[in-house]
Amino acid sequence: MGKVVMYSSVSVDGFIADDDDQPGPLFDWLSSGDVPLDDSGVLKVSQTSFDYTRPYWDQIGVTVAGRHVFDMTDGWDGKPPGGVAHVVVVSHRPAPEGWDPRAPFHFVDGVEAAVAKAQELAGDRMVEVAAGDVGGQALAAGLVDEVRMDVVPVVFGSGKRFFGSVHAQHLLDDPDAVIQGNRVLHLRFRVRR
Repeated sequence: MGKVVMYSSVSVDGFIADDDDQPGPLFDWLSSGDVPLDDSGVLKVSQTSFDYTRPYWDQIGVTVAGRHVFDMTDGWDGKPPGGVAHVVVVSHRPAPEGWDPRAPFHFVDGVEAAVAKAQELAGDRMVEVAAGDVGGQALAAGLVDEVRMDVVPVVFGSGKRFFGSVHAQHLLDDPDAVIQGNRVLHLRFRVRR
């Protein structure tokens, strides 16, 4: 089974969106360079960010996200983001009415069941869990192997927290990657067991 990674871009004060669910400048680093990160030609990063991010993206088999993110993105128009094969949506509600049942999206009730379904679908590839409430729940349940964050030089002051509503201490190992790109600091931590 592949590892489970909690991930997002984050402000230096720990937020993945402002109070209105807007990411503000959190993704500006994805257009701060001259090296194409994907085939779209839209995402261009520094060579350093490309060397760190592209191999990570290539390992992701399945993304786990919450229903709130799914609804905000209109389900990515039925196409998983970033070229991943499947998205598992943590939701107490079924797929939206009229949703194409052939779209590679799976609606699962509860974080534990969602991560299990994602691992089944991913095989030996990585499962990425979106930071925020779902990611924090997965961390609290002991399901996360690694935390990755792209820290952006902005202070939000308030908003949606990277670790959601985690209310207990969770130890991480020392960072095993600290990489400076343009307008971003890439960090990777293993979760202590």
